[in-house]
Amino acid sequence: QVQLVESGGGLVQPGGSLRLSCAASGGIRTINTMGWYRQAPGKQRELVATITRGMATDYVASVKGRFTISRDINKNTVYLQMNSLKPEDTAVYYCNADIWAWGGLAYKSYWGQGTQVTVSS
Repeated sequence: QVQLVESGGGLVQPGGSLRLSCAASGGIRTINTMGWYRQAPGKQRELVATITRGMATDYVASVKGRFTISRDINKNTVYLQMNSLKPEDTAVYYCNADIWAWGGLAYKSYWGQGTQVTVSS
């Protein structure tokens, strides 16, 4: 029953901002690392940013200084604030989380359904 639900995607002009949210729910015991990935048409899915339970963050070089990942542990939610967006940021953005569900024996990786981000004038 664990599910990740993303929101916040859309169409934005170059230089604009968007904030993505991803809420995890359903029989969660604990969540370790959460992150955002993206996949542009014709390209492989790539890691954008991650945040550990201890709030350590990491970013792909192309978004450093423009994107900020954060999380609310109490709400089981991860965010991605995207500023100074560029056309090359256009992609489907996916939320990922390592979750230990009640009744499970270990952490498992879960994915959201994806949300489209389009940067265009």
